[in-house]
Amino acid sequence: MNDCELLELAAKAAGHRYDAVVGSALISGSGFVWNPLVDDGDALRLAVKLNMMLSYILIDGVHVQWDSGVVVETVFNNPYAATRRAIVRAAAEIGRRME
Repeated sequence: MNDCELLELAAKAAGHRYDAVVGSALISGSGFVWNPLVDDGDALRLAVKLNMMLSYILIDGVHVQWDSGVVVETVFNNPYAATRRAIVRAAAEIGRRME
């Protein structure tokens, strides 16, 4: 799944509406740009909205869990980017299950 698909499914899970996809960002008609893959604030708001629990395991990954049991682990190369990506991957799985 590419980044645009991840974001579209994550947006669905969070109830976000958007009008366009530019690069790997979703943009609403009012010009609001949403991209939790690169924006820490967007990622944190997404995790909070979907009641995710984040924890770091050992020294090589982040563990994201949602109350229905969605779990994603990502190996660190950049711990901030890995955390954002794990949140988006978990949210995308939630969105996929809504289809």
